[in-house]
Amino acid sequence: MIVRKLIFFCLLCLVCCLSYGQKTKRVSASIVYYPPANESLEQARFTALERAKIQAIADEFGTIVSQTNTMRTQVHNGESSTDFSSLGLSEVKGEWIETIGEPVIVADFEEGMMVVRCTVKGRARELKTASVEFDAKVLRNGTERKFASEEFKDGDLLYLSFQTPKDGYVAVYLINAEKNAVCLLPYEADADGQEAVKHGQEYVFFSPKTELVDGFIEKVINDADGVWLGCEEEMEMNQLYIIFSPNPFTKAVDYIDKRTGLRTLSQEQFHKWLTECRGMDPQMSVEIKNIQVTR
Repeated sequence: MIVRKLIFFCLLCLVCCLSYGQKTKRVSASIVYYPPANESLEQARFTALERAKIQAIADEFGTIVSQTNTMRTQVHNGESSTDFSSLGLSEVKGEWIETIGEPVIVADFEEGMMVVRCTVKGRARELKTASVEFDAKVLRNGTERKFASEEFKDGDLLYLSFQTPKDGYVAVYLINAEKNAVCLLPYEADADGQEAVKHGQEYVFFSPKTELVDGFIEKVINDADGVWLGCEEEMEMNQLYIIFSPNPFTKAVDYIDKRTGLRTLSQEQFHKWLTECRGMDPQMSVEIKNIQVTR
């Protein structure tokens, strides 16, 4: 009995140490972004927010040193800004876990040029172990990689090409313009709430999928043919969350939206679920694709 208690105590200490190494920190940053002339206001707001997150992570945990100059600072009307054209989330030593409160994003025009100021607060954690990198490409109106695009027209179909170097599980959610999270993967027919994937195999999700039963009877696994993207305004921005882990996890609890027939939950509920999942699983990787839809 004493030996069992001692083993349990040692395991508990190990878990606590691992949890401590992966604990989150409150971070914040303010940036000034000067978008190019061909970038819309909505795109500029999205870009400014992502850059503010990167800046907050870099300020707290630093960047991965390389021989190339990844940042360029410029001054305009007495205010400095950093060009993150080469600096991405893969080059900072941390990852964004959740946003605290509403980011403050203010767009204005100075000397005929758009200026976007963004302040964001949130929680991030230092990357001490290498998470699994996967390859995901959004496809427009086609299931081959040559159709890769993140700019869509009203009524276009979205597919997702996915490949991982390691066996694991994947989930995909779409945050739409109404601030709802729509569960696209696992498919509705998956009763266990998990979508398992094998290493080295290329998947094209949301395309028709069948398999042979007893060698000759075809069984429909997924009869969807793309994710239809609509747009009620001139332009709308959606976010596609691609979530992967070598460890099993189940999708968030959702409900069927009677208007759309899709499995949906609020953006707040989705982020709470994702934060909890990432807090328990340091190996979980998340990639966000910004999807622009125009009329």
